[in-house]
Amino acid sequence: MTQVATPDEARDPLMIAEQWKNEGKDVAIATVVETWGSAPRPAGSHLVIDADGNFHGSVSGGCVEGAVVAEAVDIISSGTPRMLEFGVADETAWQVGLSCGGRIRVFVERLG
Repeated sequence: MTQVATPDEARDPLMIAEQWKNEGKDVAIATVVETWGSAPRPAGSHLVIDADGNFHGSVSGGCVEGAVVAEAVDIISSGTPRMLEFGVADETAWQVGLSCGGRIRVFVERLG
């Protein structure tokens, strides 16, 4: 008997990561580990990324996602995890979409 994913499971980034790994893809996962002020996504939010830059989920939205995807592709190649921080004190805050006054820390690591 084949188990069919529920709609919630089909959208769960961790389930997508498992599926991509089972398909033989190299995968990284980004996790919001800390927020301060006005942050679009809560701590514990996930974004999964494959080596081709495909992604599923969200850690913030806007340009932050693009910056995290670019870092994740490098992390998949190197295997070295990184802690990324985006916020108002960072001169790139407007560029990456956190002009709302918040700050987030995102841990990105290669799976498996």
